[in-house]
Amino acid sequence: MQLKAADLTVRVCSDDDTGSYCFRCPSCERAVAKDASRRIVDLLVSSGVRLQVWRRPAELLEPRVGPALTPDDLLDFHLLLRDDDWFAALSEMVRRELHG
Repeated sequence: MQLKAADLTVRVCSDDDTGSYCFRCPSCERAVAKDASRRIVDLLVSSGVRLQVWRRPAELLEPRVGPALTPDDLLDFHLLLRDDDWFAALSEMVRRELHG
């Protein structure tokens, strides 16, 4: 089974001009994404493949403060999310941390 232009999407990041293309596998229906050089991007787009331009989230440019998260931190957060009052509990933990 062959893919048609309508089955593909080309994605280009406007921050660094990197490209990729994606499609659903005709056999197993899984999403597939592949890196693509500028030449491949241009070839696919000129062949009628739809183009999506995207930007990295602004949060990636924000300064990071404090220690890096550890696997234990992530596990604790996961366990915290199991309770319905997780936000109140988290707010209290942050308040204690900020105010000693």
